[in-house]
Amino acid sequence: MNTKFAIALILALQVSMSLCDIPQPEQELVDKYTNLKGVFYQRLVNAYSKLYAAAAPVISEVGQTPQGQEAKEFLESLQGKPELQAIVKVGSGLVEEFSPLVDKARKSVLGVYGHYLRPHIGQYLDSAIKNIRVHLDTFLPAQ
Repeated sequence: MNTKFAIALILALQVSMSLCDIPQPEQELVDKYTNLKGVFYQRLVNAYSKLYAAAAPVISEVGQTPQGQEAKEFLESLQGKPELQAIVKVGSGLVEEFSPLVDKARKSVLGVYGHYLRPHIGQYLDSAIKNIRVHLDTFLPAQ
């Protein structure tokens, strides 16, 4: 009877240990993800610059009204407050501390996707990204 419990315990430990092993992503998948992320960030930067260029005349006109002057003075007073500077320092410290964890989590998710999901849904996801990219190039170009 004790032998059966020992074998069951060993099998349970092997199963739990095999679930803890996270496969490493393929370099091709990491490169593809990095490329898509870079293009997406470039699209956001271009959209922001277009939005800023379109809103700049309106913002300059608002700054000349009394309410705009009050808002400008309020924002300038906020920048000088030590509480806001402390919040910014804490936020930047948190970003620095969590960036390695985020990179590790991203790598783990890419590994799980590449090992378990990519054989089943990889072609569908790739064709969906290509179809979406056509529309994004029209409405939100990267360059």
